Amino acid sequence: MNAGWPIKKLCDVADIRVSNVDKKFYASEKPIKLCNYMDVYTNLYVTSRLAFMEGSASTAEIERFTLNCGDVVITKDSETPDDIGIAAVIAEPINRLVCGYHLALIRPDADELDSIYLAKQLSTSRVARYFARHASGSTRYGLPISVIESVDIPTPPKPEQTKIGEILSTVDRAIEQTEELIAKQQRIKAGLMQDLLTCGIDEHGNLRSEQTYKFKDSSLGRIPAEWEVAKLESVAEFVTSGSRGWAKYYSDEGPIFLRIGNLTRTHINLRLDDLVFVNPPTSSEGKRTSVLPGDLLISITADLGIIGVIPDAFGEAYVNQHIALVRLSQVKATPRFLGWFLSSRGGQKQFEKLNESGAKAGLNLPTIKKLTVPLPKGIEQQRIAEILDSNTQQLNGHHRRLAKLRLLKTALMQDLLTGKKRVTHLLEPEPTH
Repeated sequence: MNAGWPIKKLCDVADIRVSNVDKKFYASEKPIKLCNYMDVYTNLYVTSRLAFMEGSASTAEIERFTLNCGDVVITKDSETPDDIGIAAVIAEPINRLVCGYHLALIRPDADELDSIYLAKQLSTSRVARYFARHASGSTRYGLPISVIESVDIPTPPKPEQTKIGEILSTVDRAIEQTEELIAKQQRIKAGLMQDLLTCGIDEHGNLRSEQTYKFKDSSLGRIPAEWEVAKLESVAEFVTSGSRGWAKYYSDEGPIFLRIGNLTRTHINLRLDDLVFVNPPTSSEGKRTSVLPGDLLISITADLGIIGVIPDAFGEAYVNQHIALVRLSQVKATPRFLGWFLSSRGGQKQFEKLNESGAKAGLNLPTIKKLTVPLPKGIEQQRIAEILDSNTQQLNGHHRRLAKLRLLKTALMQDLLTGKKRVTHLLEPEPTH
C-alpha cells in the first residue's frame, strides 16, 4: 500500500447501513423493487437492465435503504467466508430500488471517495482476507457492521480516485462485452450444429430445408434423403481402448498420455493444459493404444460421451483405459464431422439412453461400435466440419481475449489500488486563475 496515501476507516468516509428488508410482500407496505443478494453477487454494476424482484417496504425502510446512483452495496452474509464482501456499484438512478436483506449499503462521502474506486478497494484480496478473518459464524458467515466500518481505505486525492475508477471500469466494460460476444457466439454455434448436422448444406453452401429438398425418416430423425445412416463400426478400421496399469510408465517427459481430462464438452479439440507423459512399452500393447491424426476419442467411464479428435501433426500419444479410440476409414467418414455429430444433441441422446439403461459405470467397445451416425457425401461432411471448426476458432479467440483482459484487470488492480503505479500524469491540470 502506498505510504503517501492517507489511510482512513470506512466509517469516516462513508455512511454504512445494514438492511433488514426481506422478500416478503405486505399489503400494508409500499411496493418497491428489491435489490437482492444475487443482484450484487453476480454484477459489478447494478443497472436498470436487471430484473429486480417486486417487494414491499415500510416508509421508514424506504427512507433508510433506497439505493441512489453511486451507492456501493456489498454481500454481508453467506454460507462461505469467500462470498462475503462482494461489492457492486449502483451505476444509474433506478426508481424505487431498495437494498435487500443480507446486504450492506455503503454511501461514500462525495467529497472524499469515488464510488467505483471504493468498490474496487473493497474487492481487493487485502479486504477479502480481512473480511474472512473477522466474519462471525460457523455454518453461515456474516459481517458485523463494526467490521465493515473499520476497513482501511487508502484515500488518494479524489481526482486520482476517479481516474483509477475510470480505467478499471473501462476494462470491466471490455470484459463484459467480450463475455456477451462469447455468449452470442455460443448460441450461434448451438444453432449451427443443430441445422448443419440434421439438414446439411447443398453444393452451393446453402442450408437444406424440407421446403426445397427431399427428407426422409431415420433412426436419427428427419434427415436429407441422400444421407445414409450407419453404425460406427461400419466406418471404422478398428475400435479399441487403453488398458490399466500404465502408471508404471509415467514420466516427466515423453509422449502424452491422454485422459478424460484432455477432452471437453464445449468442442472436439483436445485440452492440453494438464498433461501426463509416459515412456510407453515397446510391446503390442503400446502400439494398440497409440493415436494417429483423425482418430476419434470417446470417454467410456464416469462422464460418458465426451468427444475428441486427434489433430494433424499431433505427435506420439497414447490413450488410457477410460477412453475408446476409434480409427476411422477416412474414405467413408470425415473424422471431425463424426466428432461434431457425436458431440451434438443427436449424438449425445444415444449416450443418454445408454445411461438410462444402466451404463453409468461405463461403456464397452461393442456398444461404442453400435453408435449410429449420419453419412452425407464426403465433400459435404468436410464442408460442415470446416464451418463448425471456423466457429470454434472464433470462440477460442474470444476466450483468449477474455483471459488476457482478466489478467490485465488483475495487474491493474494490484498496481493502481496500491499506488504502485500512479495516474496523476493522466489527470487534467487544474485551471489557473
